[in-house]
Amino acid sequence: MKPGSRKRASPQPDPVPVTLALPGFVADRSEAAARVERLLQYQFHNRSLLEEALTHQLFADGAASYQRLEFVGDAVLGLAFSNFLYLTNPTLGPGALSSLRAANISTEKLARVAVRHNFYPLLRRNCPRLDLMVGQFTESVKQELEDDLGTAPYGGSIVKAPKVLADIVEAIAAAVYVDCTFNLVKLWQVTRFLFEPIITAETIDEQPVSTLHELCQKHGKVAQFKTWQKGGTTVANVFVDGTLVGLGSSEQRVIAKLNAARDAVGKLLGEAKQQVLTTGVGHVSGVEVGELRECKQKLHEQCIMKRWSKPIYKLEKEDGPAHDRKFLYSVQVQAQGHTYVTLGEPFSRVKDAENSGAQEMLKLLSKQVAISRE
Repeated sequence: MKPGSRKRASPQPDPVPVTLALPGFVADRSEAAARVERLLQYQFHNRSLLEEALTHQLFADGAASYQRLEFVGDAVLGLAFSNFLYLTNPTLGPGALSSLRAANISTEKLARVAVRHNFYPLLRRNCPRLDLMVGQFTESVKQELEDDLGTAPYGGSIVKAPKVLADIVEAIAAAVYVDCTFNLVKLWQVTRFLFEPIITAETIDEQPVSTLHELCQKHGKVAQFKTWQKGGTTVANVFVDGTLVGLGSSEQRVIAKLNAARDAVGKLLGEAKQQVLTTGVGHVSGVEVGELRECKQKLHEQCIMKRWSKPIYKLEKEDGPAHDRKFLYSVQVQAQGHTYVTLGEPFSRVKDAENSGAQEMLKLLSKQVAISRE
């Protein structure tokens, strides 16, 4: 049988573990609203605002969705944090204040707020794929807590935070803001506790970046960051003497860098990655990058030949209206003790999006070959 024949290819693994616990749903809408009111210790004058904040746009009932409130919430939380940071940091300039604000209202931060307070089961929705993404992210946040990373404001996982979670938080904040007749002070009094711990100038860069550089200096190595844009997402890679050791992504550049640094530190301190600090990456034989439609198959064949684990494809982003959905996939490959992750381009077909991710992985593996041979 030829390597390129279809019969030889085995099915790709499901990127979501079979044991993944999917989010539940609170069907009693009065109870859903009551949970939010008990949490906030605030009673809505107009409960329909809260129901609107807890309705996804794909909910097939003709009901108003949270989109308008999320639009207001995004702006009002930015203003609330601007006021707070301005008053509590009298010596900081506009650049530092902007970074702090971005970190505090980033998708990663707000998504963890939603997970911590179990907001997603309160949302009316009709999108099983969204449930899978939220379930996977929720499991990663639980792992952060087990690894004692839960107190880190930007988290310790490289699993992309689903935007829907941040949207819920913004919509709930906006519902409070509108309900209290656009009183910004009241909004802050009611919702501030949700965002604890608030990221400060002392904590925004407290661990991963400084730890990474200190670790590399001890071994005579140099760490470098490289970032690029994929749609509306910033992807950051960490290279140690030319070897890719960490990846992070975020809508905010500063958070992408922090996530990538944390990923790199975790791997460098792990047993499998110690060789990067001592001897560098092992050699990998040549990798061919073919046409887009062939890349997933070629990557699968490479992994079989090299006896690497099978590639894991993960849906990172789903955007656009129902008639023009775009899918963005990442690919993860473990090879010779190293974990490589790449992001593809957004496509309207899942197969093309997966092939795009596989194409980027083949390019990366090919690049690693060139680096290892220099």
